[in-house]
Amino acid sequence: MFLSGMSHWDMRKLRLMNERIYLRAPQPGDWKEWANLRRESRDFLAPWEPTWASDNLTKSSFRDKLRAYKLDWRSDVGYTFYAFSRNDNTMLGGITLGNIRRGAAYMGTIGYWMGEAHAGKGYMTEILSALIDYAFDDLGLHRLEAACLEHNGPSQTVLKKVGFQEEGRARGYLKINAMWQDHITFALLQNDPRLSRRGWINVPPVTQVKA
Repeated sequence: MFLSGMSHWDMRKLRLMNERIYLRAPQPGDWKEWANLRRESRDFLAPWEPTWASDNLTKSSFRDKLRAYKLDWRSDVGYTFYAFSRNDNTMLGGITLGNIRRGAAYMGTIGYWMGEAHAGKGYMTEILSALIDYAFDDLGLHRLEAACLEHNGPSQTVLKKVGFQEEGRARGYLKINAMWQDHITFALLQNDPRLSRRGWINVPPVTQVKA
């Protein structure tokens, strides 16, 4: 099922479920929880993200973000989700499938963040696998890309855990924490072995060798 062009209202109804988490589109009522989680995690996130603007956590800035997300969805160029615990609906972090290109490409780029209090608990593996299923099965994409700082071992580990393959090193790839920094690039194709919400799929059968 291809969902390009869904209205913002329809996107707000969408839920991507996994064992312990669910993903949904950001909503106006998320501002306070989002701002608190980001504020509490600022020192934890700063080394891995672009420098925050002085008004980054304000309500007006959040409204601007929602308007941009809505435009991205309607234009089929990006889909942003917040991640929540299915146990108590606590916000865990966020993930975006952006820079979507169709035509001869049918690809997009994944970026994500996790609140410090929820890091290291395996949530991002579930978040990634849920979004990957959506990208391939619902949006009909062929290739997903992601990039990590060279010294961000945990992020590289989680990408490999869901099936991404390392492709190379991109010099001065993004301006992170006020500096242009090299990144390790990763990609996942629709028919690659990957961790789905249903478990591992596209894994070639084991061929038994006769003695």
